[in-house]
Amino acid sequence: MIGILAVLLAWQLVAASGLVDKLFLPSPEGVWRAGSEQYARGILIKDLLASVGRVGAGFALSAAVSLPIGIAMGCSRVICQLLEPLMGLIRYMPAPAFIPLLIIYFGLGEEPKVLLIFIGTVFFNTLMIMDSVKFVPSELRETALTLGGQGFQIVTKVVAPFIAPQVIDTYRINMASAWNLVIVAELVAANEGLGKRISLAQRFLKTDEIFLGLIVIGLIGLAIDLSFRLLMRRACPWAN
Repeated sequence: MIGILAVLLAWQLVAASGLVDKLFLPSPEGVWRAGSEQYARGILIKDLLASVGRVGAGFALSAAVSLPIGIAMGCSRVICQLLEPLMGLIRYMPAPAFIPLLIIYFGLGEEPKVLLIFIGTVFFNTLMIMDSVKFVPSELRETALTLGGQGFQIVTKVVAPFIAPQVIDTYRINMASAWNLVIVAELVAANEGLGKRISLAQRFLKTDEIFLGLIVIGLIGLAIDLSFRLLMRRACPWAN
């Protein structure tokens, strides 16, 4: 918190000094006025909800798909050998490069934006979950087998609780990529959203609105990060 206040103070001092033209560095008051104006017109909330909805839908789909596949790859050498090379290949392809294909296949609606977030995060989520499963101590699995545990029971009673903190941390880390991708998607093809608003502001040299969009995105990201940390403390108290 002190670091944020220090940056705000330095920003205010530099803007007030007149050393930098307002076109390049608007003052905090100017950014606040831009935000108040957009809020009064309903633009800010509309853009925020559009971006949050896209990130939420795309990342929820990614999380739902990556969890069972990642666990299966971590538990089965055959499945891992089958899927890991393919995922290793695709994850190095820049997700924004899929935008032209997604637009051709699905048009300019919400589907290509949601799917871009899915494509850009699902492989990283899956491989990180797979790695967390591989680090489950063999002693735990052997003990469960000795006590009569079966395959599915071992996954739900041994593997799942052990990797839960790592899974939450994986989602927390890769959520940042989801936000990067939604901004890229909105810059290319969107009628609303924080990324679209930043693009329009750049076109008309409204740097105060650009700063506003960046700050709003940062605050949303901070709130999401803190939410994941809270979830970690509540759901996995043994990992704290």
